[in-house]
Amino acid sequence: MQIITGVMPKAVKVVLYGPEGIGKSTFASKAPEPLFTDTEGSTTRLNVRRLPAPGSFAMILEQVQWVLNNPGVCKTYVIDTADWAQRLCVDAVCSRYQKGGIEDFGYGKGYSYVFEDFGRLLNMLDQLIDRGINVIVTAHAAMRKFEQPDEMGAYDRWELKLINAPRCSVANMLKEWADMVLFANYEVIVVKNEDKKAKAQGGKRVMYTTHHPCWDAKNRFDLPEKLPFDFAHVAHCFLSDDQAPQPVPAAEAIPLQAEEAGQQPDDGIPAALRQLMDQYKVTEADICRVVAQRGYYPENTPIRNYDPQFIHGVLIGAWQQVFNMIKGV
Repeated sequence: MQIITGVMPKAVKVVLYGPEGIGKSTFASKAPEPLFTDTEGSTTRLNVRRLPAPGSFAMILEQVQWVLNNPGVCKTYVIDTADWAQRLCVDAVCSRYQKGGIEDFGYGKGYSYVFEDFGRLLNMLDQLIDRGINVIVTAHAAMRKFEQPDEMGAYDRWELKLINAPRCSVANMLKEWADMVLFANYEVIVVKNEDKKAKAQGGKRVMYTTHHPCWDAKNRFDLPEKLPFDFAHVAHCFLSDDQAPQPVPAAEAIPLQAEEAGQQPDDGIPAALRQLMDQYKVTEADICRVVAQRGYYPENTPIRNYDPQFIHGVLIGAWQQVFNMIKGV
């Protein structure tokens, strides 16, 4: 184990959402050396660098993996937008289980599969953060009726236009994952004219950085509650060129033995699975191949990026079936 003290400069995870056409893509294009995964073609009129438009959720995962393998290609990675990426995720889940739609699973099972798959994407984005690459995920906003269980009446509030099913909320997972959730909207001021009739004025674009009953927002940088919708006002939050995490001096670091850690330190494969692999003489490539054949992950996804529940519940829990598939039995 090691003890780390002081402030540690780190890449930032940003979720930016708002109504269509407000300028989310333009905002993200002002980040340091951005590279876009454009799921909906919203950057075609922007002078930005982008990867080929993904036609599947697996392709999004492959693009993130490519950036991981080539960390010098950008300083900020942008997924534009999360709700269109979620569409591809839903399509992948329905195709995998041969369903016509997410509701065909019944009992909310389809939503749990989407929740798990989207979580794997966020886990991969965390690896980009660890390598010093900022991440921005944009999303559309949707207005929904909200009722407080302990209050009378209801009111409208802006939320992420993502699945918000009980216990399988992609929206909540994305908000929890982010360091900063920014809500962009048009500021409207209601005034009364001489006839005492209400009239809306304004329309200036602003962004909100803290929670409000009418929208979700947060930040860990002590930002003002409301700012002009301009990247310059949050630029200081992003990892700069002269910042880098400071390593702990060797004298203060206490190495953790592999037996105590519960996993092999070199490849991230849990010790329980590694023991089975060594006993049955199975390689990581063997497992990745059969996992890809069943449609769980792309074949080039390393085991360390698999969901822990999948590893323990499927690979370890049903090891004999996995081994039979590897040997073609």
